[in-house]
Amino acid sequence: MHPEIKQDHPGKCPKCGGMDLVPQHEANESHDHAAMMAGPQAAGDFLRRFLIVTLLLVPLLITSKLGIRFLGMPDFAGRNYLEFAAATVIFYFSLIFFQHARHEWMAKKYGMMTLVSLAVGSGYLFSAASTFIPAIKTEFYLEISTLIWVLLFGHFLEAKSSTAAGDALKEVAKLLPKQAHRIINSEFRIQNSELTEDIDIEELKEGDVVLVKPGEKVPADGIIIKGAVNFNESHISGESRPVSKKTGDRAIAGAICLDGSVEVKLDKVGENSTIGQIKNLIAQAQKTKPTAQKIADKAAGILTLTALTVGLFSLFFWSAVAGQPFVFAMTLAITVLVIACPHALGLAIPTVSTIATTLAVKNGVFLKDLGKLEVIKKATYVIFDKTGTLTKGEFGVTKIVSLKRPGLALQGQALIEIAASLEVHSSHVIGLSIVKYAKQKGVSLQSVVNFKNLAGKGIEGTVGKIKYTIGNFRLMKEKGLSVNGEDGGGTTVFVADGKQILGTISLSDQIKPESISAIKSLHRLGVKAAMVTGDNHQVAEDVGKELEMDTVFAEVLPADKYKYVKSLQDKGEIVIMVGDGVNDAPALKQANAGVAIGAGTDVAVESGDVVLTRSNPEDVARLVILSRKVYRKMIENLLWATGYNVLAIPAAAGLFIPLGFQLTPGIGAFLMSLSSVIVVINAMALKKVKLEV
Repeated sequence: MHPEIKQDHPGKCPKCGGMDLVPQHEANESHDHAAMMAGPQAAGDFLRRFLIVTLLLVPLLITSKLGIRFLGMPDFAGRNYLEFAAATVIFYFSLIFFQHARHEWMAKKYGMMTLVSLAVGSGYLFSAASTFIPAIKTEFYLEISTLIWVLLFGHFLEAKSSTAAGDALKEVAKLLPKQAHRIINSEFRIQNSELTEDIDIEELKEGDVVLVKPGEKVPADGIIIKGAVNFNESHISGESRPVSKKTGDRAIAGAICLDGSVEVKLDKVGENSTIGQIKNLIAQAQKTKPTAQKIADKAAGILTLTALTVGLFSLFFWSAVAGQPFVFAMTLAITVLVIACPHALGLAIPTVSTIATTLAVKNGVFLKDLGKLEVIKKATYVIFDKTGTLTKGEFGVTKIVSLKRPGLALQGQALIEIAASLEVHSSHVIGLSIVKYAKQKGVSLQSVVNFKNLAGKGIEGTVGKIKYTIGNFRLMKEKGLSVNGEDGGGTTVFVADGKQILGTISLSDQIKPESISAIKSLHRLGVKAAMVTGDNHQVAEDVGKELEMDTVFAEVLPADKYKYVKSLQDKGEIVIMVGDGVNDAPALKQANAGVAIGAGTDVAVESGDVVLTRSNPEDVARLVILSRKVYRKMIENLLWATGYNVLAIPAAAGLFIPLGFQLTPGIGAFLMSLSSVIVVINAMALKKVKLEV
């Protein structure tokens, strides 16, 4: 009930007035209605009770006044005692309601179980009194037993539906194997014979070496120390395309080994592994409550007090004022208690939250705080960090210009051929990018002699009989070559033959194809987009124009990004900041909602409210869509769960009796359970939602 209460030994909760504290591994279990009524174990228990009560209702119905009248049997002595016996056994199976009500009383949070217990308990005791006190001539064993029967079936449906909603933690658990092949004495293995032992993954420790065979999953994070294979890492990246890994590369827990075998030395196991961190995020999220849930909790409390007040007023009015029999007034009071049970309120938001969490997990989205859904839903601006978020974070050739001058024959492909032939001998990131581009284009490289690296400036070398110089603006100036403002934007490399500049190769951090569609999707959703980067204004404006950004912030230091978030907030904007969660931490914290994107193996980013495992900006648009659909379901359920009581409670209190309409406890129980099932079915519609952008 109170997760903040912790101690190193068993005992009673000081807040709950005596409720037992549970072990840490059970700490996620709650005493609220949604938790108590959910899960396969609860569903099985309610189904068992329901079936037994169904059988017991048969003899009760036969021995009731309604039964003997229907069967045409004469009344007989002792019939009321048979009714009492059957009803008492049925009442025994309703004691589970009283057990849950006790938790509410201990916590001083009176809710639906309090109302159920009062309705069932008062009805049964009143009927029992009529059996042994001749002055009380009316009983309603059948009505109360039918109420118990309907309540048990309603709870079974709720528990079953809640289970069907899906458990995000179980979804994540499926990503890991149950066992691993741990290598024994790896330094002294017999050749061609792996000495391994199969152990449960819970037994793995940091430093263990495991063997991962074709088709198997990596049990924990680690470094490949032997072998080279392709992995399916779609559970993290969302991409089904195989990822090639070799010795020295990192293997991620849950990745599927597609071909060959590898040996992995584990360095992050259990809660420290990628999957473990994801499970921690989900567990953390499940402890949070959206604002709608807090409203529902308050509404449930108000509804409980309202029902008690109206019930007592009905009892007083119909018996003392209207002059009706006490039994009649008592029946109406019990009906009020039954129909006002805030069952639907108890399930309205938790069921939506459960399905939303599961849906998010399946789409690579981890909501650390469910309360942020309402913020994301009404966001007006999304600020993206450029490098690694909107761009690939690696240089790529964007433009090749061969200068047309008299006697100059070096054109197009020949220019990149010369540049790549020299750059293949360089270790600089720009040179490697040029070589990579040449290979992608199928350009053949020439042999180079007299290669020379000019630190911080460029390179020189001879191809054929011509000496070429490749480098930056400063190198060209030093060589006395006129550049005439021939700068292609971004990072420009000049290619010269010692006499004149032959052409330029422009490189820049390449924009992800998904970035363009992500911004368009946000615009369709009515959300503006901004980009923040440390690049110069010209480069930033070029990228911003290509992406159709609404705002561009350039030449910004990482530590100052939060200032630009605040500048938009000061204008009344509700801002989502999207970054890598490391050097963007201040901005992520400043934003109304911080989103860490492309977390990969470092998924437990403390800075963000939301963590996206894929480096795909489109997921931000999907997040906005998800938040809006989830919030809509929450409001729909909240309105239904409270709205039907506007008519139901007055009807139960007898307001419409002058019009010839009266609710009985049995019908009230049916309507109350039906409202709960409607709320669950409405929430489960979320499972079919497609987060398409």
